[in-house]
Amino acid sequence: MFEKGDKIEVLDDALEGEVLKTEGKTVYITTTDGFEMEFLEHELVKIETPIEALQEDIDIEEVLKEKKASKKPKSKKVKPKERNLPPMEVDLHIEKLTTSSRGMSNFDMLNLQMDTAKRQLEFAMKKRIQKIVFIHGVGEGVLKAELDFLLGRYDNLKFYDANYQKYGLGATEVYFFQNP
Repeated sequence: MFEKGDKIEVLDDALEGEVLKTEGKTVYITTTDGFEMEFLEHELVKIETPIEALQEDIDIEEVLKEKKASKKPKSKKVKPKERNLPPMEVDLHIEKLTTSSRGMSNFDMLNLQMDTAKRQLEFAMKKRIQKIVFIHGVGEGVLKAELDFLLGRYDNLKFYDANYQKYGLGATEVYFFQNP
């Protein structure tokens, strides 16, 4: 992946330099300060164009003209009620997840519901969706308890009962903390 002479930067540190040699997944570099260091391939990124080469004289007047000339699209007015609606709802009722639950044991149904919840949770995290509501219903509380256990294993979120007026007692809202 890296070859001798490639310009690189270290992902988790403010270091850049040049590749000296590679041995397997280990890359030996010399930093711009003259230090020789070693990193794993996944800790480095190749610099295609050095930052210094990108910094050209910018005509500020030209940039301002372009900015003024561009038309901003009008923002769509959002009603107060819609402002707080979560962008994603997941209904975990078994009839919503499968065409027929005939022949499924309670254990099978709970596993299908929990697999769906976990998959949708991972999807929301990957797509950086900030809020998600899981509709689990009231019932005997087994699904809610399992859902609470699943959500309790994550550090980057908080969860609480969803809007009572809209969902009653049968839903849990999850809020993801967004990393800067």
